[in-house]
Amino acid sequence: MTKFQNYDDFEEELLEVRTLIEATVAKHRERRSRNSLVVKLDPSGNAVVAAAARLIGQATRCVDLVLATDQEISRSAYGALDQLVQDGGADIRVRLVCTYATLDQGFVARHATAHRVDVRVSRVSSLAAVIVDSRIALVCANSAVYQRASVVQAPTVIPALRALFDNVWRRASDTSEPVDFGDRARTETVLQVLECLRAGVTDEAAARMLSVSVRTYRRYVAEILAQLGADSRFQAGVRAAELGLLPPAR
Repeated sequence: MTKFQNYDDFEEELLEVRTLIEATVAKHRERRSRNSLVVKLDPSGNAVVAAAARLIGQATRCVDLVLATDQEISRSAYGALDQLVQDGGADIRVRLVCTYATLDQGFVARHATAHRVDVRVSRVSSLAAVIVDSRIALVCANSAVYQRASVVQAPTVIPALRALFDNVWRRASDTSEPVDFGDRARTETVLQVLECLRAGVTDEAAARMLSVSVRTYRRYVAEILAQLGADSRFQAGVRAAELGLLPPAR
């Protein structure tokens, strides 16, 4: 099972991406011509959506993507990937990291047997990135105080973006490896325990609800943490929500 990712590290990595883009934009501000190494896009319009589809369509070797933001960008990217594979892109390696909000189950099902199309899920926030053939990238980062999109060809930046993507990829969860808790009765017990963890119910109260001893309940919790690859009860709750094991909190 993929190790539970360190969210603080992710935030630092996203800040690194922003710093890289800002530094490159500043360095090449005077060279914004047809051959510019960094081209800024309007993140609020259709330019990013169109750029994502265009870059994916240009791929000849590999496409690495992070889809964890705007739904329009995600839909455009999925459509371009479908077209790429349909047009004979069987030799092009595709690695996609998305959130459960941007995961297209239909896309996963359509390409489940494609050995060079891999999709993983992670809790990445406010980021869309497309890296094509390790030579050109689109990066769109959004937050409450920051919004920028750029097409990057700078040789000094692309390797750093690839390294950051590889780090995200290693920590993400493979959608083809669902968590298996065993038989139906045990799965129902696990879901009850997860609900208790999410609600912050004390061990004593949870044990009474499940009609087990506190010691048995705590053993359940320890086993669930191990199964989910979580280091804490909070992480277990987050991980369970990401995997769709729990319904959205009301």
